[in-house]
Amino acid sequence: MADSTSEIEERRIVLTENAVRRITVLKTQEHAEHAFLRIAVSGGGCSGFQYGLSFDDQRNDDDFVFERDGVGVVVDGVSLGLLNGAEVDFVEDLMGASFQIKNPNAASSCGCGNSFSIG
Repeated sequence: MADSTSEIEERRIVLTENAVRRITVLKTQEHAEHAFLRIAVSGGGCSGFQYGLSFDDQRNDDDFVFERDGVGVVVDGVSLGLLNGAEVDFVEDLMGASFQIKNPNAASSCGCGNSFSIG
């Protein structure tokens, strides 16, 4: 697994307190207490790349794990290149509730926030 200290210091994903709380609730509801939230980037969406979030209890050799308050998020090395420095938040407002990824690498994103493009 990719967990060299120097690489982890250079690459990071930040989880907000709201995201940690929501991930914890979802893990309980899904009976996935030992799983990680996997964040992946794939081609597609209305802006070129799209975010994918799912629970996964497997870690691959190219995965990076980021934790806050005992809650882990797993990102593969390729996706991390597009997500490095991103903040994962959970927002509830009058329009609904959703995870939001504030990605400093995105040049633009679609209106729903589920896809993005790079410059």
